[in-house]
Amino acid sequence: MHGENHQKKKKNQQWAKQGRAVAVLRRRLPGSPRRCASSGGLCLGTSSSFISGGERRRVAGEQPPPRGWCRAAPRSSPSHSAALRFPGRQHFQTRPGVFPSPGAALLQLPSPAMAAPKVAVVGAGVVGLSTALCVTEAFPACSLAVIADRFTPNPTSDVAAGMLIPHTTPDTAIHVQKQWFKDMFTYLFAISNSAEASEAGIHLVSGWQVFKSTPMEVLPFWSDIVLGFRPMSKAELQKFPQHRCGQAFTTLKCDCPPYLLWLEKRLKAKGVQMYTRKVANLWELHSEYNIVVNCTGIGAHQLVGDQQLFPVRGQVLKVHAPWVKHFVRDGDGLTYIYPGIHNVTLGGTREKESWNLSPDPSTTKAIFDRCCSLEPSLQRAQDIKVRVGLRPSRVCVALHREVLSQGGAKLLVVHNYGHGSGGFSMHRGTAKEAAHLVGKCIAALQGSSLRAKF
Repeated sequence: MHGENHQKKKKNQQWAKQGRAVAVLRRRLPGSPRRCASSGGLCLGTSSSFISGGERRRVAGEQPPPRGWCRAAPRSSPSHSAALRFPGRQHFQTRPGVFPSPGAALLQLPSPAMAAPKVAVVGAGVVGLSTALCVTEAFPACSLAVIADRFTPNPTSDVAAGMLIPHTTPDTAIHVQKQWFKDMFTYLFAISNSAEASEAGIHLVSGWQVFKSTPMEVLPFWSDIVLGFRPMSKAELQKFPQHRCGQAFTTLKCDCPPYLLWLEKRLKAKGVQMYTRKVANLWELHSEYNIVVNCTGIGAHQLVGDQQLFPVRGQVLKVHAPWVKHFVRDGDGLTYIYPGIHNVTLGGTREKESWNLSPDPSTTKAIFDRCCSLEPSLQRAQDIKVRVGLRPSRVCVALHREVLSQGGAKLLVVHNYGHGSGGFSMHRGTAKEAAHLVGKCIAALQGSSLRAKF
């Protein structure tokens, strides 16, 4: 009898404690977290649970957390750029693979209170497809679609040489550019060492960057990321008698059409939908999607009216010259020879504010002559094709969030465009940052859903 009374008393105590926890939780929604009066833990609006002393205690009726939950960083998260700002609540960590202390709260993306967020990435160039891949990797529960009026082989990215040699952006901090390039190089280097390298069109290539005068920057910021960076030897410089000095290193090259097709294949395997559609205004997507990511490149000039965005026309030649194995780049970046798996890219031009997509025969001849001066054997090149593209350029990459609103309705937007000549050198890095911003948007939706529910 004594044992039976003891068990009843224990159950009553548990029910009372659970009741107090639920009462405190309901009093605090909506609002910021505070210490729970009954336990000293944090009462949160993100789930029907609280945590105290590293132990997760569930209130009545709570089910085990489903797959897709991620741990949220405590309020003192060291990286503000990696945190999700939950309106009126904690700042939640979004970087995959980061698991803080046991006292951290649990954040579900999405929660049972809200259907899986619908995200649309507008643009199917290298930036758009990479951003879509980073979003679906970070938030697999999201319903994701890629929308573009042109898929490969038509986007500007197909014209790009795809060489991983960064172009410095004056209005972006060097350490940021270096991190973007490092993310890019690390990602592609892993692919180059895999069985998918050939299908993805990614390979290592060695060569030289030569200068007619000593460069102001002896060691570029990316010199410790590429492989084997060193000054050219006197013997090597004999190959380029018109140049005074140079740098030798090994880097990565993407053959652009295969790489874009490989990205599309990976996205489709993850259930991402591809839609061929002309988007005239981002707002037209607000009834179909919760979040829109703008990766439209030069198209953003008209789509969002960005007057800071301007075209830099690039004309290149694609030639058949399989004997050319090493890249050569003149220090000013206007003349280059980049060997790929199937052809060699000869360049190039940088014509600011030119929207002309028609090949210019005189420019074709000038490019070919300049490249032949660096590599005379190119005079025997065959099957010469001329390609023209418009680099989406601005003083710095547009990488930020925006909220569009109309008649009480809202659309969360993330922008990621304006990479100029450096799209291939940093697209994975900016795509990861864009995915972090999408995570912040998801948290904002989560907060809105909870406030509406309570």
